[in-house]
Amino acid sequence: MSISHAPPDPDVVAKSPVREAVPADSDAASVGRPELVRLVPASTRRTRVPRWLRRTSGPVLLLALWQLLSSTGVLTPDVLASPGTIARVAGDLVSDGSLPNAMGVSLRRVAIGLLFGVVVGTGLALVSGLFRVGEDLVDASVQMLRTVPFVGLIPLFIIWFGIGEAPKIAIITLGVSFPLYLNVYAGIRGVDAQLIEAGEALGLSRWGLVRHVVLPGALPGAMTGLRYSLGISWLALVFAEQINADAGIGFLMVQARDFLRTDVIVACLIVYAFLGLLADFVVRTLERLLLQWRPTFTGR
Repeated sequence: MSISHAPPDPDVVAKSPVREAVPADSDAASVGRPELVRLVPASTRRTRVPRWLRRTSGPVLLLALWQLLSSTGVLTPDVLASPGTIARVAGDLVSDGSLPNAMGVSLRRVAIGLLFGVVVGTGLALVSGLFRVGEDLVDASVQMLRTVPFVGLIPLFIIWFGIGEAPKIAIITLGVSFPLYLNVYAGIRGVDAQLIEAGEALGLSRWGLVRHVVLPGALPGAMTGLRYSLGISWLALVFAEQINADAGIGFLMVQARDFLRTDVIVACLIVYAFLGLLADFVVRTLERLLLQWRPTFTGR
């Protein structure tokens, strides 16, 4: 079966707008052409709402909802005090000096425990990550201890160290060590082997490879581990200050629990949260200073 094609009608072709010729020297040459618009990447466009306002809008809305529920009686004071009551109680605690003193004691415990934890966790990670013999001797033991809840070791720490400051710092040290160990170890073993080969081809010694290739490559993992460790340090502090403490934020919470003071408990929890947020801000600032060589995706 064949299909015959008829020749096009010359009148139709002559009248077609596509076939019309436009003189090159006339203004009509630009008629019908789309206007060129410069494209701007979405990541470089400036939003009208400042970023700090967007970041604070969530907590502000949550605070407003909390105040609304307290004002309407949905949340009673014996269940959860209102934000206004908590702010007034926090002001009283600051004015009489009890809250600043408690914050000083807690910060000292966290600082000492964090220092010991960083030394222990990073040291074990370097031994295990840089040497195969060290991995065989250290890694299995650390992995077994990591699965043991450090809170469950509180009775042993009391028996070993008594009820003073030593068991509290030991709990914080133990909680801080494991996240640092895991992230530093993973950062060392995650360094690209081609970078090691390139360093050897350039004549770097073993210490030169560790200093100029391995440690800078493991630094992002170390910063991540430090952020995790800071969060766990405040969690460990809450448990540590339940051990016959006579000072600290946890001591204020224990006293408030005995007297059913939810306003004081929530005020202490807010202090914990702000101290943790401040510590995280310090680490993120340290990341920006130490990791300027690493371009990363910042979101769109």
